[in-house]
Amino acid sequence: MRILIVNPNTTASMTEKAATAARAVAASGTEIIAATSRMGPVSIEGHYDGALAIPGLISELKERQSAGYHAAVIACFDDTGLEAARSFSDVPILGLCESAVVTAGFLAQRFTVVTTLERSRVLIDNLVRRYGMGDRAKVRASDIPVLELEDAASGAIGKLRAEIERALAEDGAEAIVLGCAGMTDLARELQEIYGIPVVDGVAAAVKQAEALVSLGLSTSKRGSYASPLPKSFIGAMSGFSPALKAV
Repeated sequence: MRILIVNPNTTASMTEKAATAARAVAASGTEIIAATSRMGPVSIEGHYDGALAIPGLISELKERQSAGYHAAVIACFDDTGLEAARSFSDVPILGLCESAVVTAGFLAQRFTVVTTLERSRVLIDNLVRRYGMGDRAKVRASDIPVLELEDAASGAIGKLRAEIERALAEDGAEAIVLGCAGMTDLARELQEIYGIPVVDGVAAAVKQAEALVSLGLSTSKRGSYASPLPKSFIGAMSGFSPALKAV
């Protein structure tokens, strides 16, 4: 089984971090392929960044179809481009937020998602509600710019831990979800420190992708995720036209 991990931002070190986390949990017969978007923002923090990251994400998913992969994981907790990716793809596409909150729901009645900035908190809170977990989950921001997670001297880990401790004290959280792909390497350590489940979206998405492939299941192409209608796209978007490439 081949699972593609696509980082929709352009920071390669974050891709490698996600790929390492994915390989740590993948089954022995699963090959993890990592890809970094070649156009777009260096980090995704809010709606504007997310919108402009989608073309690069779709390009990576499309260009790697010829090499073959059985499922793909979008390595951003905002689930950037997830709906668009599912619409053109014939294999399962997993997002970190959806995978993580579903997994946390198996483990705890109440859990808290701890993410980076306030603008991301609002976006993720909307996703959590959409995924049916709004009554069971709270979303907190730890005031950490995403790229500070790559800098050991930034103090980001201390901010993250402080917010987790507030979640335990104030939210009644029984589990923690790490709300950024850049936090993926911290899950095991934080779980040992706090003695509760700490869910990383990358690991959760990889295991769910393996399960879907093993079950022979993929995204329905009837209705909302039907393949895009053939039509022309103009200007810089011309290469994305469904008319130019059969889906």
